[in-house]
Amino acid sequence: MSRSTRWIVVSVVLALVVVLLAPFVYSEVREGRTPPPLGLQSPGEETASAAPAEPGPFDVDGAWVVGPGSEGGFRADVLDVPADEAVLLGVTPDVTGELSVRSGELRTATVTVATTTLRTGSSEADRQLQQALETDLYPTTLFSLTSPLDVRELGTTTDPVRLEASGALTIRDETEAVTVALEAQRSGDGILATGAIGVRFSDYGIAVPPGAPVQVRDEGTVEVRLELVRPTTP
Repeated sequence: MSRSTRWIVVSVVLALVVVLLAPFVYSEVREGRTPPPLGLQSPGEETASAAPAEPGPFDVDGAWVVGPGSEGGFRADVLDVPADEAVLLGVTPDVTGELSVRSGELRTATVTVATTTLRTGSSEADRQLQQALETDLYPTTLFSLTSPLDVRELGTTTDPVRLEASGALTIRDETEAVTVALEAQRSGDGILATGAIGVRFSDYGIAVPPGAPVQVRDEGTVEVRLELVRPTTP
């Protein structure tokens, strides 16, 4: 497979990397367009909702980890195709991370998404995606929080809380500053957090040649759904 063909596959399948997943790194916040939090479902499908919150006081301080049921992925719009084929979505459940909250502030947070297990619903597209992303060399995408985030409201309400987090996104050894639009809500005895990052794929050298049969928009989103739980005690 030629190098140009490999890049076509990247853009078409998901132009990117999921992950947090993901070679993205163009925040639309820079242009005053903060993308809303999105789920990982396709258009028309409902995003999984938070479980009923456990009764009683809720202490947001302490250590949290990304637990089972979490997902990360990428969404891109395909040009010049029927409406029901206009969205490409790649998702993986292989998401890990650690977060630390002190005095109501999220002080540290890292989230890692495995690009090697991104799935699009097509086994052929999955294989091509892995080749195009060179996942043997770059098997993960990393997000790291760069500024403290006030999350005290999560301790006083069971309603969804809208937040914006500043961080750094690393994909294929490329790191950019990003802003994540988040929605967090108590879920059971944990927290459900969904987030989206507006990205420009060309910022990472991912582009579809003008003559390619399939074209995608240069702008897309990286999306996550994180089930945050307390770390288990050894």
